[in-house]
Order: sequence, then C-alpha cells, then structure tokens
Amino acid sequence: MAVETTRALPDYVYVSAEIAQRHAEQTRKGLYDLLPTEIPWKDRYEYLQERGYKLRPRYHPKWRPSWMGTKIAPNFCEDSIKIINFRIMDATRISDGMRVAIKSVAKEGPDVPISRLVSSLGGSDHHCVSVLEVLYDPVADGRSLLIMPYLRPYNDPELQMVGDVVNFVSQMLEGLAFLHRNCIAHRDIASPNIMMDARPLYPNGHHPVRMHRAPDAVHDADPLVRIDHPVQYYYIDFGLSAHFPQGASSMVIGKVGRDMEIPELSNIAPYDAYKADIYALGNLFDKEFLQRFSNVEFLRPLMGCMKQRQPDLRPPADELVKMFQQVRALVPDNDIRWRLVERSEQPYEKFLNDTVAVAREGISNLKRMVG
Repeated sequence: MAVETTRALPDYVYVSAEIAQRHAEQTRKGLYDLLPTEIPWKDRYEYLQERGYKLRPRYHPKWRPSWMGTKIAPNFCEDSIKIINFRIMDATRISDGMRVAIKSVAKEGPDVPISRLVSSLGGSDHHCVSVLEVLYDPVADGRSLLIMPYLRPYNDPELQMVGDVVNFVSQMLEGLAFLHRNCIAHRDIASPNIMMDARPLYPNGHHPVRMHRAPDAVHDADPLVRIDHPVQYYYIDFGLSAHFPQGASSMVIGKVGRDMEIPELSNIAPYDAYKADIYALGNLFDKEFLQRFSNVEFLRPLMGCMKQRQPDLRPPADELVKMFQQVRALVPDNDIRWRLVERSEQPYEKFLNDTVAVAREGISNLKRMVG
C-alpha cells in the first residue's frame, strides 16, 4: 500500500506544557496501555516479523509511547490508536510494503479450508478475498492466523453515483455466481461481509483503524471520486460457508448468518443454501439501495426475482448475472454519472444537491479532459 511522504506536523497537534504534563501523567497511570485483547498481538509480534509481517509500533514488545517527552497530543500519535476488533490486526508485509489483515480463526472451522479453496480458484469474476498465507498461532492453541489483503468496508466512504451502485451490484452478482459455480454457499451475505480494495480511492493510503485519517493519523485522508477510480469488491468471512462435493445436494439446516429475514431459514427443515444466498444478496441490494434512493428503480425487477418467498422461483446466480447485464444496457450513460438521490430529500434539498452535483461533474469532466 502506498504511504505518503512525511509531512510537517500542523500546529493543532501540539498542546501546552501543562496539558502535555497531564497527558504524561495519564499515560503513566495506564490510560493508553494495551488492552487485554491487544496483548496477544504484542506476544505475536516477533513471530510475525520472523515470517515477514510487521505490526504497528504499538505492538512492539518494547513499545514506549511516542508522545512522552513531547508536546504532541496522544490523539495525534499513531501508536495511541487501539484496535477495534481483537480478532483482526493490520500489518505490513516486509518484502513489498503491502498492507495486510491478519485474522485469528479456529483451526478446525470451515474458514481455513474454504478460504484456501476460494484462493486457489482463478477467474475475472473472483470477487472473494484471497488468503495469502495460513500461519500457526503461537499464542492460542487450536487457532490459525489467516493473512489476507487489507480491505475497507465497501460503503466507507458511501457510494455517491448511480454508476457506483451498478458496479457494486454487477461485481457482487458475479462473485456469487463464482462461488455457486464452484459448489460453495456463503451463508452469511450481509453488508459487514462485503469489503473493497480502496487503494484506488486512497493512493497515499489511510490509517487502518482511524480510516478517515492519513497513515500518520494526523492529516485527513480525502478519497478520490469512486466513479472515476473504480474499486474491486470482495466477499469475506467464510466461517459459516459450506462446500458441497460435485453433484451433492446443497440442502442444509440452521438459522445462521446475519440476515434472519430469509424466509426458509430453519433449524429443522432442510433448505437450499444457494437459494438462501440469493435472497440475502437481494435483500442487501434492496435495503442498501432500492429503499434509500429514488433513481435506482431499474433494480426493482432484479430484486423481485431474488426475493421471491418461494426459493424455487429465485433464478440461479448465473442467470441473475445475465439479467443484470441486460438491465445495465438500458441505463443511459448520463444516468450512470448522476448522483444517488435519497428518497427522503425535500424539494429544496434536491435543488441544492443537484446544483452541487452539476458543478462537481463539470470539474470532474474538466480534469479528465486535461489528463
């Protein structure tokens, strides 16, 4: 991942001597100490470094807070930032500087074999996160460490234009068809399990936890326009997934996954895992786009097919890909570059937002013309 060159620190990161002393005292009292959930990552630091992955300075066994002895506020020091999800850690691959994510998973669970299987498959429609390496976990018996490319939530920053939605829907349908064609049902399709490679939006990088900040955690990280800098979207988290041998039944049981609105979910009666995936993805499209925005009505026929209450009436994923290609061909190019219009917008808001959108598009067109 590209990292910006060092910039001079702005004045706002500095505090008075009195406040700096107060921060130092709070630090000595343990305010910024590693959380109990962070300590295992400190214990993995040297093991991971030996295998080519470097954690952030905060997790070095001999870490000393960088703000001590300075007048810089801890909030603007990268090593004050704590992880949010203790199961997942960011790191840098030493060989090339690539940012990766390291996830602790159960060694005997489905995550490892299915992730490895998905990673071994090729194809342009491979919209599933790849596993770069699987390591033994030195601090937790019965667990493994999955090394994967670092990804960002697909909706942070939010999609802004109709074309953003078109690209997202297209890639997610292709990715689902890819999984099903390879006899894999995801079984937990939901917004948290879809992410993107945001490097085109942030060519200078961003902080892996405080994502609105640059890698130094001081300066803002302002994204480029998604429609002009397309991203790749990926399904993640195969912890509930199922792989069926060629020709085997795809019937399963279990009320699993985040989407409890899938009609046929049951702990008793078997249901088709592929059809449940299709409903879940259609439900995501419906809630994230169709219910929110007034100018994506072209999605409605697709949603109607995907959210049929009778599973047998839902088309297979390969057919949905073809259906959406036909729908996409009918969307005018001018609409593709138009902003998403919230259904809740009042007339005066719409006028103001449309005016801003026209000006922004004019600037974008000018930039494209001059290169």
